[in-house]
Amino acid sequence: MSAHEEPIEIPASLDGERVDRVVALVTGLTRADVARLVSQGRVLLGGAPVATRHRRVATGERLQVELAREAAQEARAGLVAEHVEFRVVHADEAIVVVDKPAGVVVHPGAGNERGTLAAGILDRFPDVAGAAVAGAGDPARPGIVHRLDKDTSGLLVVARTPEAYRHLVAQLATRSMGRTYRALVVGATAADRGVVEGPVGRSERDPTRMAVSVRGRDATTRYRVLDRFTHPIETTLLEVELDTGRTHQIRVHLAAIAHPVVGDSRYGGRRREIPCPRPFLHAERLRLVHPVDGVTRQYESPLPDDLVAVLASLR
Repeated sequence: MSAHEEPIEIPASLDGERVDRVVALVTGLTRADVARLVSQGRVLLGGAPVATRHRRVATGERLQVELAREAAQEARAGLVAEHVEFRVVHADEAIVVVDKPAGVVVHPGAGNERGTLAAGILDRFPDVAGAAVAGAGDPARPGIVHRLDKDTSGLLVVARTPEAYRHLVAQLATRSMGRTYRALVVGATAADRGVVEGPVGRSERDPTRMAVSVRGRDATTRYRVLDRFTHPIETTLLEVELDTGRTHQIRVHLAAIAHPVVGDSRYGGRRREIPCPRPFLHAERLRLVHPVDGVTRQYESPLPDDLVAVLASLR
């Protein structure tokens, strides 16, 4: 949203949510930034400033967020369009579905200011910059609706308009966007299907890691066995579905049930018997409702060559 952006109507999918979460969803801002806006009287419902960020919203209410235009420009200034290699799976006037290669960071962050997917998207689709300032998320992350870890490959969707951004964010919030991954894990899972539930948050011992923690946010991961291998060590190939999308969720949840992702040194999945250049994790399918015509569409990405080679070494 730009400064004094026109109000948006709260959809039924966000009824009963806290206002700070709704503002964070539609703007891409952090909860801390939203809390500051609330304290400054710059978050309005029905034309009146919100008194507390804990306030619940209701379907049909009109939400308005007043962002300082200079802040938006400052955030945008740090993002420079660059040529970055990635495959475009689908593009139309509202969305772009991209296939992110492993090793590419989605958006700028500490130590990763250049060569990001966001910069590459801005280079190939310059209109997302204007859309970002108009309301399609954080100007430093134009149109980015969700993210993948640096070393995770696969599909993600980018919004080209404020309307598309809000529509897609609502799908994430209501868990109606389908995200399916392929993962190879250490060991043999006891069952052919399973569900891992547990809140995921920052590790108290190491803030650079995530962990199952009572202080975390609720998270649910579902998996189904696709294949099992015994050589050179026992491993299991899984299809994984995300009900939620917390940072490092799949990696943390699978490690929590003693089946870390092969190649994932951070969460205990590195094995010398299986040379794997990165965590064996690939976002292979993405299902969403198109923001313009309301038709459910599914996009697919084949397993990359580096992971195909790992599978070929197993039996």
